[in-house]
Amino acid sequence: MPKSPYEGLPHDEWTARTEDLIKAHPISEQEIKDAVFEAWQLIFSSNIGGLQIGQDIFPEPQIMSFLLHELIPHTLAKKRPGLCKVGKSKTEKDIHYVPDPKFSIEVKASSNPTNVYANRSYAQENSTNALKIKDGYLLAVNFKKFEEGSEELPVIGKIRFGYIEHSDWKAQKSEKGQQAYLMKEAKKLKLKTIYSLPKVSKKKA
Repeated sequence: MPKSPYEGLPHDEWTARTEDLIKAHPISEQEIKDAVFEAWQLIFSSNIGGLQIGQDIFPEPQIMSFLLHELIPHTLAKKRPGLCKVGKSKTEKDIHYVPDPKFSIEVKASSNPTNVYANRSYAQENSTNALKIKDGYLLAVNFKKFEEGSEELPVIGKIRFGYIEHSDWKAQKSEKGQQAYLMKEAKKLKLKTIYSLPKVSKKKA
């Protein structure tokens, strides 16, 4: 298994190491942001059986998350042909970086304002029998969900990028639970916010 890039570092040095890891990645922050927003726009510019998302049908967050998860790799693969491709095999991450798989990226999307979720297996230690190495680069996207009665389309709330390891995930306590969440320390120190929805200041009456 590859050595952790954070091994031996005190927590107050994790943010700087995260910045180094992001700078070392061959895909720039701007390219990643552009791919996310393009994928988001594709959702609303496409139709299903003549029905428009956001006009005729209003998918639940799980469906919107699935669409983002699928479209972001396709969008980035189109922008960087020959370098990025959609991961299709069980050994490849969502965005497979062809020249060097260590730069491949997993994609997670959620309608929760800040949390990042994954399958319970992400919290389990890597093994020699594992099909996919859980440690590595992660793109986390948080989006707004459709609000009943609102005429405004939901928007991207936050985009974060960084390097996450299996030990950064916490599985649900229940053995029947199939979900894991990214722990607070990892979210803060191992993911860099590369986009955050600007806050709208409320004007005083």
